[in-house]
Amino acid sequence: MTQDFRLSRRGFCLCCMAASSFAVSGGWLTPKQVFAKAQGIVDLIRDAAAKDPIKVHKARAGISVLEGSGGNIAVLTGADGKVLIDGGITASRPRLLEALAGLGKQPISHLINTHWHFDHTDGNAWLNAEGAAILAHENTCKHLMSVVRVEDWDYEFPRPPLPAVPSETVGDEMSLKLDKATLMLKHHPNAHTDGDISVTFGEANVVHAGDLYWYGIYPFIDYSTGGGIDGLIKAVEDILANVANDTIVIPGHGHPVSNKKELTEYRTMLVDIRGNVAKLKEAGKPIDEVIAAKPTTEFDAKWGQFLVTPELFTRLVYHGV
Repeated sequence: MTQDFRLSRRGFCLCCMAASSFAVSGGWLTPKQVFAKAQGIVDLIRDAAAKDPIKVHKARAGISVLEGSGGNIAVLTGADGKVLIDGGITASRPRLLEALAGLGKQPISHLINTHWHFDHTDGNAWLNAEGAAILAHENTCKHLMSVVRVEDWDYEFPRPPLPAVPSETVGDEMSLKLDKATLMLKHHPNAHTDGDISVTFGEANVVHAGDLYWYGIYPFIDYSTGGGIDGLIKAVEDILANVANDTIVIPGHGHPVSNKKELTEYRTMLVDIRGNVAKLKEAGKPIDEVIAAKPTTEFDAKWGQFLVTPELFTRLVYHGV
């Protein structure tokens, strides 16, 4: 499959910006500088969500995935209502409602946030107004109740309105019975953030991994809110230990329908790059020399073509080893 991961499938590309900045300045920019030069990555993503179509991908057993509003949104459609995993971006509301209506007349009954980032929770308030009870890990709830600054995005998120805050929280694990389906919610600490959960649909053999898994894309690791490369690797390994070859795995970003084999390749990429960066750091190399050594080269063609460039991902890994 040909990779073409531009911002919301449009013409804006941070990797191009990073490369051109290198050519002009003669040196790599920090993640904060690159995101700042993007003239507001958050606003750009919201603007794209206001225009982009919503693509519907059918998984199995009444589960579909909606692509085009921030992170990939899973929808379980059952007799009692619709259960959403992640809420996307508010600017997509008309198209999301149209896509949801196409899945059936059932009302929206529940929303589960895999973590706190805006591209997964910006739609919380309007989905709550539509009738969704919101669940999330307690750390996600904490972040959604306060002002949060993400240093590597050079962006401060204001406190969302109260209807956007989850009304029920998850600890380490929780099992739910919704629409005659068994959902297992599991917390994966200090991974992409400190509040990531995966959601397993037991009978359907489907797992939504949230931003623990980015299909064909180097992932962002949010150290500002408790993320870390080691926790991310452990989270992926925990998910792999509990899926079968025929399990459908839904990533937070990238092509919405994946599997164990592709998740295993993602884990290999994370482990190998971590090892390469750690070896250089242990040898006393400063970050600029580690970047110059290109520890991600083996994986760049497949994984390094979107928001988190090879240079940015090297910095994120370096910070955590």
